[in-house]
Amino acid sequence: MALAIFDLDDTLIDGDCASLWSQHMANLGWVDGESFVRKDTELMALYAEGKLAMEDYMAFSLAPLVGRTAEEVEFVVGPFVEDVIEPLIHSDATRCLARHREDGDRLLIISASAHFLVSAIAERLGVEEVLAIELEEQHGCYSGRTRGVLTYRDGKVTRLQAWLEEHGESLDGAHFYSDSRNDLPLLTQVPHPRVVNPDPTLRAHAEGAGWPVLSWR
Repeated sequence: MALAIFDLDDTLIDGDCASLWSQHMANLGWVDGESFVRKDTELMALYAEGKLAMEDYMAFSLAPLVGRTAEEVEFVVGPFVEDVIEPLIHSDATRCLARHREDGDRLLIISASAHFLVSAIAERLGVEEVLAIELEEQHGCYSGRTRGVLTYRDGKVTRLQAWLEEHGESLDGAHFYSDSRNDLPLLTQVPHPRVVNPDPTLRAHAEGAGWPVLSWR
């Protein structure tokens, strides 16, 4: 049994769940919609360029959750995943997940989005194990801060290595599927990197390295 590791945003789904969640919070009236969505777009443009400080994005995107309980947010996330995310799941992604299950591989999603989003989407995909950005809670409510190492760029490698040690796993025979230049640190660590609908920088790297480039719809 080998690991089959998947990025989430723009890999398994056609979109970024964090940005879609920002729009959803605007629709709910949790934020000033126009200015919040505009700021989200600006920050995600930096992400696409490989220039985003994830700490800045998380501080911005978690502000509307301060003082809200995990249960309150979970109550809203369920319909969000059903109505907004499910239609964006790539059919090719579900087939790939099914193939790895049939092969007996262990499935893991590792994402630079918040854990409450990633875990809810993973559940819809039938994936039980997730590494994502963990949120701090104080007095039963979200504080607006993260905790631990962020699963972003080299942080994905750090968190995955800790997970491997905890679970007695290794990267022998592992696959990792991703769309983003920001995942190059982890893509270079696995025996079977798989590039999905890549950004231009990742496509160029993949073609130079002879990695498979997949087009998922």
